[in-house]
Amino acid sequence: MQNAGKGFKSGDKSVGQRSYENKMFAPSAGYDRAITIFSPDGRLYQVEYALETVRRGQMAVGIRTKQGIVLAVEEKGRKLQSDESVTKMFQIDDHVGAVGAGYIPDARIQVDSARVMAQSNRLIYDEPVDVEAIAKRIADMNQQYTQYAGVRPFGVSLIIAGVDESSGPAVFLADPTGTYSGFHAIAIGQGSDQVNDYLEKNFDQNLSLDQGVTLAIECIYLVSEDKSGTSHIKVAVVDSSTKRMKRLTEQEIGKFASGAKTRSDKPAAKSS
Repeated sequence: MQNAGKGFKSGDKSVGQRSYENKMFAPSAGYDRAITIFSPDGRLYQVEYALETVRRGQMAVGIRTKQGIVLAVEEKGRKLQSDESVTKMFQIDDHVGAVGAGYIPDARIQVDSARVMAQSNRLIYDEPVDVEAIAKRIADMNQQYTQYAGVRPFGVSLIIAGVDESSGPAVFLADPTGTYSGFHAIAIGQGSDQVNDYLEKNFDQNLSLDQGVTLAIECIYLVSEDKSGTSHIKVAVVDSSTKRMKRLTEQEIGKFASGAKTRSDKPAAKSS
């Protein structure tokens, strides 16, 4: 009863209240809610979240060979879904295609913009657009969505690949940060670190187009839960001789898959 007449000072706070305020006003709190604000340690959290969306997507692979390019993606459809319905592989122009990992609806917007650019280039200059020009267009669009308030970054990365008239086969990666880079071979999506290590050990610049298809299927089998069958694998190629994108049928993929499984089943060479 002695303390009944004593009031709390304005600065006194309970343990629970202090704990609540510490959580609400932590150094990084609030910086992930606005795309235009850097955190004190120089990070844009919304962009990092978009990259995490890509890392959790299903596997997509792009490989450049001496005879053309290979694009492959793991796509698990529903049991009654048509085999012709492919949502993660796109044709941008006759000689250019793309595969994506992450939030695929965002990829459709990017691809639509790239298609308009490709057709405009044909109308204005009467020649097919360069693959790098398309990659730069998509990367520019991605970068714009990292600096304006009221928008969010694109939650998808695209591997853009094709055969140029002058420079030949080309493979580029454009990610949510607005960066684009050229690659001999690249994988994105869940398990991409493991697959990229596998590509570094098994890729050869003298690969034929058929060998490139086999290598791409091996990459998908490496991290996929489904180690058999081909219904979950979609593959497309652009041959340097024709400069036209062609999607492989399930029967054609099956022929390459048998060789891929045989190769991947072989034990690794022992170091001396």
